[in-house]
Amino acid sequence: MATFGFIRHGSTAWNKERRAQGSSNIPLDQDGINEARLVAERLSGESWDVIYASPQLRAKQTAEIIAITLGVDEIHFDPRLREINGGQIEGTTESERIVRWGNNWRELDLGIEQHESVVERGLAAVRDISDANPDKNILIVSHGVFIRKIISELAPALSEEAALLNTAVTVLEENGEVWECSLYNCTKHLRK
Repeated sequence: MATFGFIRHGSTAWNKERRAQGSSNIPLDQDGINEARLVAERLSGESWDVIYASPQLRAKQTAEIIAITLGVDEIHFDPRLREINGGQIEGTTESERIVRWGNNWRELDLGIEQHESVVERGLAAVRDISDANPDKNILIVSHGVFIRKIISELAPALSEEAALLNTAVTVLEENGEVWECSLYNCTKHLRK
């Protein structure tokens, strides 16, 4: 039985501005670096064997901070773990999207990656990672929308409505064909 710890990256300037990041390569801001250090400290009291991460800068930086603290020598960067591609909305705020495309901008074809595409690549990555690491504790450092979509497929009883917080920890355990969630969107490390 594999255990997966999904970690959303630390905060960025665009998070604070509520800009759609998508596939844009945005770095962590100082708060994000501090958040990554705090989640790394928290995880150091647990047993994690391997780290996989999105190669996008904000997730990469978060994973590197965690790896140093945990003493993990290698991070496996997998492009299938990247954030959903936001198409034309990347770099924009909600109010900018409404000005540009109107209140119904979500109904337009703005080049946003389709749900099915995200789920297909994400589930394939999880299967491959699980197969390569049987009975291990695996950290995946990725992105909020991506993680929510994958978790909602693996554990459908969980709602994907609530946004995952920066450096939130979600833990799923694979037990045959069934995935059980033992922790969801937890940021207790940020309340110190």
